[in-house]
Amino acid sequence: MDKNNIMGKYLHHQNRPQEPTSTMSELTVEQKRELLPYLRTFITEERDTRILEVLQNRTRHLTIVLEDLYQTQNISAVMRTCECYGVQDVHIIEKENEFIIHDAISMGANKWLTLHNYQNELGNVAKCADYLHAHGYKLIATLPAENSVFVDDLPVDEKTAFFFGTELTGLSEEAVAVCDGAVKIPMYGFTESFNISNSVAILTSNRIERLHRSGIDWRLTPDEHDELYFEWLCKSIRNIDLILKRKLEEGI
Repeated sequence: MDKNNIMGKYLHHQNRPQEPTSTMSELTVEQKRELLPYLRTFITEERDTRILEVLQNRTRHLTIVLEDLYQTQNISAVMRTCECYGVQDVHIIEKENEFIIHDAISMGANKWLTLHNYQNELGNVAKCADYLHAHGYKLIATLPAENSVFVDDLPVDEKTAFFFGTELTGLSEEAVAVCDGAVKIPMYGFTESFNISNSVAILTSNRIERLHRSGIDWRLTPDEHDELYFEWLCKSIRNIDLILKRKLEEGI
């Protein structure tokens, strides 16, 4: 078999987050909440329990921003790290490089994440920054600079968005300019930096572990919890569009 065809089986082009069906997007949070008991009848009790367990550890107190990454293995590893640590949102800023996920590496992690894509257009960095600031995040660039604070010295009480730049060159000047501060990881060897996927894993691990030990309310809000519960149930049920259509025709 042709090598390109084999690799093609595992490459997932994710130019933008998958749009919800019109049926799902038209529903209010309250309508989704009312549909939860009905949808739960289509999955096993074990599956339902697992979804609820994962939801209890999901957070939007931390989010990850990736600027123009081009190596699919790094992108995919970041997706997997975020999902494993319970970070729900990942923001992708495209410039010269198309956003592509390698399914064999991500292990389907992106299915359970909320991806925000800012396509290659003038002002997409500022657009991302404006969105995050409007939602209460403090923007932190990852930079091995003199004025960067070490990750352990970064307070955990503020909602934080870590910005990570492209391989080799790091964050653009534009991205650094929109950030409110900078963080660095302690290093004690000759090499000057970590691989991007390792950096994300180290910072995310530190942040999540400190949040779990704190008294901060870092979990999802009730509305966020139920919206995500609805979304994950839908992703776990075959023929969900038809099932929802019939139920809505009958009346919730």
